[in-house]
Amino acid sequence: MKERVRRGARPAGTDAFVLAWALALALTFAVPCAHAQPPAAAQADSGVGADSSDLADLEDLPPATLERDVHLFVVQKDGSVQEHDDSTLRANTTAGVDAVAQRYVWFNKDIETITELSAQTVDPDGTVHEVAPSAIRDVQEPRSAGAPTFEDGVLRTVIFPGVQPGSRVRLVWAKRRAKALQAGTFSYFAEPPGEPVELQRLVFDLPADLPLHVDARGYTALAPVSANGRTRYAFEYRHGPDAPLEPGAVARVNWGARLMVTTVPDYAAFAARYREAAADPTASDPSIAAFARALTAGLDDPREKAARIYDWMRLNIRYVALFLGETAAAPHHAVDILRVRYGDCKDHVALFTALLAAVGIRAEAALLNLGPVYTLPSVPGYGVEAIDHAIAWLPELGLFADTSSGGVAFGYLPAGVMDRPALLVDDGVLVRTPATQPRERVARLEIDVAASGAAAYRYRVDDTGAGAEPERNTFRRATHQEAQQIALQRLRQTGLAGTARLSTSALDATGGPFAATVSGTLEHVVWPDGTTALPALSSFTGGIASQLDAWLAVPRRTQPWACVGGNFEELAQIVLPAFARVTDLPRDTSASALADGARLDYASHYVFDPASRTVQVTRRLSAQFGRQMCSPEQFAQMRDALVRMQRDTHAQIVVRAKRERTTGDERRGEAEGRPSVACAAVSCIGRGGPLGLLSRRASSPAPRRPA
Repeated sequence: MKERVRRGARPAGTDAFVLAWALALALTFAVPCAHAQPPAAAQADSGVGADSSDLADLEDLPPATLERDVHLFVVQKDGSVQEHDDSTLRANTTAGVDAVAQRYVWFNKDIETITELSAQTVDPDGTVHEVAPSAIRDVQEPRSAGAPTFEDGVLRTVIFPGVQPGSRVRLVWAKRRAKALQAGTFSYFAEPPGEPVELQRLVFDLPADLPLHVDARGYTALAPVSANGRTRYAFEYRHGPDAPLEPGAVARVNWGARLMVTTVPDYAAFAARYREAAADPTASDPSIAAFARALTAGLDDPREKAARIYDWMRLNIRYVALFLGETAAAPHHAVDILRVRYGDCKDHVALFTALLAAVGIRAEAALLNLGPVYTLPSVPGYGVEAIDHAIAWLPELGLFADTSSGGVAFGYLPAGVMDRPALLVDDGVLVRTPATQPRERVARLEIDVAASGAAAYRYRVDDTGAGAEPERNTFRRATHQEAQQIALQRLRQTGLAGTARLSTSALDATGGPFAATVSGTLEHVVWPDGTTALPALSSFTGGIASQLDAWLAVPRRTQPWACVGGNFEELAQIVLPAFARVTDLPRDTSASALADGARLDYASHYVFDPASRTVQVTRRLSAQFGRQMCSPEQFAQMRDALVRMQRDTHAQIVVRAKRERTTGDERRGEAEGRPSVACAAVSCIGRGGPLGLLSRRASSPAPRRPA
């Protein structure tokens, strides 16, 4: 799912908006500041004659600050709502100008009306500039482009004039929702904006006999006030700078502030309301049944039937990425989805379950969050970091399925829906999606260095389990030229220069292992004179080294982080030219770590065969976390072992051109078939011994080339 447009952010689909996997997109600012930034001229001169403390203050200034935001919701028993919002943002820096100078009000044109909107830019000296009507316009929600049944989402765009560092932008708007997204209910999810907040107040005005159920963390609840048959609930939030999210960290809402308010008492009641709204008289339509039977013709096993329907769904029903709960919380009719061949997540579930039912397989919707969010509030409701996605649960097969994730094989799940609570709509209970699934990767790398120092190479990766179909889908959906560019990009990301030619196993398969082979040439692998520190590669980017680098992206972790495990094996052989003499070979390494149920095991082995002038590198990593979100304490327990593993994956093989003068010790080392141990600038560790080579080409020692 894509994120709802936030205050001060550009909407999805615009030229300056960036979509990320992750999955939770927001502007993150560093430090709050209660004062406007000095005028631009003063900024330009601030580096001259300023002391170090002044410079530090400028460096720490957040791009923008939310000075005040008061948001009122007046809710009726039928779920209709009148909203009023008055907010002021201050641009502290030039980057802050970009963040606040264009703002948006999202509304559903079918059931909501903007009844009031005014906007102003206030200069640092207090001069007020009203936003002209020509600078306020409606644009179609970009995510619904090309999907007529989802054209109800609209962005009212406000472009502020004359914004500069120190300016404030004030936006006041009101809208009326005539019909509840879920009949007779109201819910609202709030999380702090990315910028520092001086005051945010959320006020909910409800009939006195309509209870409001609340999960507030980090928000201060004020005492409810009742009068004239209604009750007002208010919540305030003030906060300075949040520490930036660490690389690899999960969403801040897992431990940070959040507010969920709802008139639905519990998850069982929430499931019942969704179930009622999703009831579809066309689910048993003869056209649905006939189509399902045709798809599964010749199959008797229920799992095979479900897999056939799943594959057809994910490859033929286009996914329209809208938030569940952002528009009407009910799917379209199955016959209509089948006809138009697109739909959002709840539409995918509706058609998938209807097709399954037609061949005797029971399935139901499961509501959860899509993204790096591993908990739900204690009270139910829709929200970007609450319930915002639907997948299917097949109880007789004991598995979940997400047909909206087009690149995941049947029986597996995308990481974004794993290890989290899911609400089963028919049963009305919360369960948890699987925390782990099989994932294996085997890489084989062969490099043959010529007398020029350039090399020919062949690199093959076999993916098994969860990683196979996403990789196959990447190349299935790419043109031939795009696929070749992907291969070349991976070569460059490894730090290598050369050519790349890609071939793969069958792309029309929808499950099972997947193999990709890249071959080509490499430039300047070994220099023909002097000394070369050759990376002891066993994989291109995406292998064990990449995995360890990602986990160790920060030296210390203070935030929960995503930990996806698997089994990885890499074998490489590097055939050196006649002029190259190995003077340093890395030492074999083994490391293990145990941390609160997580286990890591790593081993590497290096061997040099002087007869064939071949270096063999073997690395293995088994990472079994047992979960998708790990704690900072687990990282601390594993860190020393991770560092040893990472150091080994960055090891180098040092070779020297033989035409340089050698010492007597070095000549004796060569005669004995071991690398020299006479190095001045590096720590040299000789490793000799028998060699079991990887390929048929090197299965027997090659004849010794003349030195």
